[in-house]
Amino acid sequence: VQLQASGGGLVKAGGSLRLSCLLSGRTFANYGMGWFRQVPGKERKFVAYITWSGTGILYADSVKGRFTISRDNAKNTVYLHMTSLKPEDTAVYYCAAGQKWFSTMPNDYLYWGQGTLVTVSS
Repeated sequence: VQLQASGGGLVKAGGSLRLSCLLSGRTFANYGMGWFRQVPGKERKFVAYITWSGTGILYADSVKGRFTISRDNAKNTVYLHMTSLKPEDTAVYYCAAGQKWFSTMPNDYLYWGQGTLVTVSS
């Protein structure tokens, strides 16, 4: 299984970005998908989760109302649309695939993408 994340970059505070993550090598619809983020020297933190069907969604409190997770099973892709970005959102963002519903724990995920860097300037 390969997960390829893309869409990171440099954006000013208040701006928006959309991250994408393409899964290949397995049936995408078999997996719930999560987004996590990590700052150097700190633990990887949960951002958002979406069930295989897209009908169940969970967000970290820190991004609720600003970030939107979605998926397109026909394209084997999960998205994270980030708006009203803040400097504290700066991190490497990782997508992950797993089969434990609504998990916020990195260890519950089976497969990980390589990460994409999001930098929010003040």
